[in-house]
Amino acid sequence: MSGRFLSLEGGEGAGKSTQVRALAAALESRGLSVVVTREPGGSEGAEAIRELLMQGDVARWGARAEALLFAAARSDHVDKVIRPALEAGTWVITDRFIDSTRAYQGAAGGIDDASIMALHGFGSRGLLPDRTFILDLPAAEGARRAALRDGERADRFAQRSAHFHADVGRAFRTYAAREPGRFRIVDAGRSPGDVTALLLSDLSDLLP
Repeated sequence: MSGRFLSLEGGEGAGKSTQVRALAAALESRGLSVVVTREPGGSEGAEAIRELLMQGDVARWGARAEALLFAAARSDHVDKVIRPALEAGTWVITDRFIDSTRAYQGAAGGIDDASIMALHGFGSRGLLPDRTFILDLPAAEGARRAALRDGERADRFAQRSAHFHADVGRAFRTYAAREPGRFRIVDAGRSPGDVTALLLSDLSDLLP
């Protein structure tokens, strides 16, 4: 594959969607071809599964069912969107990928990491990003931002407890410590422009 694959991860309200757009614009200004996508979703089949996952009561699905649904959505997303783009030499930036499943359904949901990665190995042939950015923000501040953003439209995951979201944040930091070659932790409490500058700085080794 000649393209590069980037993922942005973090808890609720960390500003991932904003930074995905800003990073894509910065890379395009350098003459790179960029595809922006998201999880769950990104392909027609995965978007249909997104509706099942994001809407309804918090207890609609257990962690195991969620992990299976995410793996199915990701498999379609990888096959239909991500791999073809990478093979064409396009850079792909996704708002969440496998590490969100590891954090939400794995660490916070009680499923062991080996099982999550086994599903990923089968469904998406183990594809991992070239660089994963963790937008790090205290869970309480993330919850405040998410409440301002969503109002009464919070999805099933944003509605979860403060303890759950704290577990998610700790999990992301743990993965970053274990895999420093792939992960970079970025302070999401800074201004949006400063965060974008940090992302670009942490991407300098991959830029042509």
